[in-house]
Parts: sequence; structure tokens; C-alpha cells
Amino acid sequence: MGALTQARRVVVTALLLALIAAGAEAAAPKPRNVLILPFATVDLNREEQWIGEGVAQSLMLALVHVPGLVQVDRERLKQLPQPEAWDEAATVGAAKRLGADLALYGEVKRTGADLIVQPRFVDLRGDKLERGALDTFVVAEGQLLDRLRPLPAAYLKALKVPASDVELARAQKWAAPTGLLRAYDLYVRGRLAGYRPTQEGSEAAVEFLSRAIEADPQFVAAQYALGVVHQNLGNRWKAAAQFRASAQLDPTYAEPYKALGDLYLTAPRRLFEEAIKAYAKAIELRPFYAEAHVGLGDALAAKGEVDPAVTAYQKGLEHNPMNAKVYVSLGKIYYAEKGLYYESVNAYKKAIDLDPQYLDARMGLAEVYEDKGLYKEAIEEYRKVVDADGKNTGALYNLALVYEKVDPKESIALWERYIGLADNVPAEKDWVDVARLHLRKLKQQQGN
Repeated sequence: MGALTQARRVVVTALLLALIAAGAEAAAPKPRNVLILPFATVDLNREEQWIGEGVAQSLMLALVHVPGLVQVDRERLKQLPQPEAWDEAATVGAAKRLGADLALYGEVKRTGADLIVQPRFVDLRGDKLERGALDTFVVAEGQLLDRLRPLPAAYLKALKVPASDVELARAQKWAAPTGLLRAYDLYVRGRLAGYRPTQEGSEAAVEFLSRAIEADPQFVAAQYALGVVHQNLGNRWKAAAQFRASAQLDPTYAEPYKALGDLYLTAPRRLFEEAIKAYAKAIELRPFYAEAHVGLGDALAAKGEVDPAVTAYQKGLEHNPMNAKVYVSLGKIYYAEKGLYYESVNAYKKAIDLDPQYLDARMGLAEVYEDKGLYKEAIEEYRKVVDADGKNTGALYNLALVYEKVDPKESIALWERYIGLADNVPAEKDWVDVARLHLRKLKQQQGN
């Protein structure tokens, strides 16, 4: 009887512990997605238009240091129609399209020698929409950075987002990342130029950001941002130099370590161990840095450490459940390394649900369908990629290959289209040669 009672106690204790753990998990605040938009500047002159973006950049730099807030990638904003100014209607529409829980926006007006800033926000909870506005504040000439410092804390208070004293101090520090207004002006212009997906935009960004650093060599965010532009331009050594300069100026800044991890991971010599150390350092500095957890997962997966990689990806999802890239990484590892078809398909579909324009997710899903012989489904996904990006040679190549099995005539047209697009691309030379062999074989079979 005593043994039975003891056994029951063990069971009851285990159940209580499970309930406590479940309660603690439920009590943990769910990360909220925040969309930060440029403040409207409709009545400012051309030379002052940058200030609206400047307020947004200040908030972006500051709020990244607050756990529980996940910023919607600014790149995704390009998918939407761009209004003349982000008013309430445009802001709510963008927030709904991009899956944001919160959106921060506002306006900057000039009154005589002063600027008047009106910060606003919308809070979306299911079908409910809460509108809010913070107190307006006056910015005297040359005082913009000083007046921006308290803004993140004011937003956090209005939105009831918890933050420790240390996190509030970091947010205040990063809201004014330089003491020189001219350097900040150049930085903001550089960031705006970098958002343009052209060579000219990147070159303009390099010019502006270099001048910002020249104005203030201690400008950590500008050093890092310049590294990002060089990375986008393919200048790996210059990018690494800027990331290291940024980390040396502020060893507590996590972004350059994550960026160095990315460089190591994609280096020709595949420096996996160095990448892992860099990602681990970024996570040490900011444990809720979702992108660093994803990078760590990618590095571990590249080394063949599958289960630790999955753990890292899942950790990234804890801090950012809206991260489509994590689901793509999981989709790859589930199918290629674990042979889990359904789990892989579900991961890719989740990525597409989060970001319908994420073409890597559609490509991954199509490749899994193709490998399983589900040609109709594969064609549908490849078609969506080609429709969204007519110059996507990988999707065209794969689409032609799949059509060989179901419609050789359509395959001939697709091979010809691929060859016409990729023929003068040096990196595609070997693939073009293979495509010509396929095309010749199909034409012979069709009697052409």
C-alpha cells in the first residue's frame, strides 16, 4: 500500500511539474511583430525630407535591443505599393499585409524655426484595431538627436512592452547613435540609397556612409551599415573590415558578429568553425537575436550536425515565429538529412504563408515535390517563381526538366527560353551545355 501511495505521489508530482512548466511557458510573452515606417514629412523642404526616415531609423536601431519585439524586415516593405506618405490607412494596410502586430509611424511638421514631431501607432489584435498617439514634441534647430533619445521608451510605455532598465538604457543610447547631426543625416541618406535594389543605389550608399564615418569615425552603426552594402556588392574583404571596425568600436554590438558569421559561412573555404564562433558571440550578446540562431543552425547543418542545427532553428523560432527563413532551413534539413517528407513540405508551406514572395521557399517546396514524383505540384510552384521573377534561371531550368516527363513540347520551349536567358552568363555555362543536350534529344524524339 505504501509503495502504491509513493508511486501515486510521484505521478502527481510529475503532473504538477508539467502544469507549472506549461503555465510558465504560457506566461512567457509571445514576441510581437513591429513594423516601423518613415514619418510623414509632406510640408518639409527637399533638404529636410530625410528627417522622417531619420526618426524611423532611430527607432529601428533602438528597439532591436528590446526582447519581445521583432522588427518586420524593411526589405518586405518593397513588396507593397508605396504611398506618398504613411498615413493611418496606408500603415494599417501594410501592417495587415505583412503580418505585423504593431506599426509605428507619425509625422514631422515645421513651425517657424522648429520641427513638431507627432509619433503615432496602431496595435492590431485579431480583428481589433487600437489607435494611439504619443505626446508631440518640439525639436529646435540642431536638437534632433537629443529629442529622439527618449522616444523609444515613450513608445514602449504606451504599448505596454516590458523592458528592463538595462534594455531601456541601450534603447536610449542607440536612438541617437552619433553625437553629430551631419553624420546622422549622411547615415540616413546612405540607408535610403541602400534600400534601392540597383548598383547605383549601392554605390550611392557607399558614398553617403563613408562620408558619415569621415564625419564621425566612432559611428558604430555607420561602420556596420557600410559593411552590409559592401557585402551586397560582393566586396567580402571590405565588408569584413567594416564589421570588425564596428565590433572594435563597440564590443557589445551583436550585429557585426552575426554578419561576420554570414561571411565565414559563405566563404570559398567554408570557415564553419569561425562562423559558429561568430554566431555564438552574437547570441551571447543578445540571446533573443533570432537571425543569429538561424545562422548558427545553418553553420551546424553545413557541418552535418543535424540535430544541433534543428535545435538552433527552433530556438530562432522561439524569438521570431514569423521568420520565414527558418522554415526554409528546416524544410531543407528535414528532407535532405532526415527524409521527413511531410515535415519538410509543412515547413516550406509555413514559410510561404508568412511571406508569399519568398521565392526560395517555393523553390524548395517544388524540389521536394519533384523528387517525390509529384510533377503537377512541382510545376505549379516553379511556375509561381518564374512568374514572379522571369530571370530566375534555376526555376526555368528545373521547370524545363520536369516538363520533359509530362509535356516534351512545352519542355522544348522552356529549354530554349532558359538558354536564351543564361547563354551569356559565365556562371551558367556548364548548365547551358547540359540544357543544349536535353534540347537536342527532345527535338530528335519529336522529329524536329
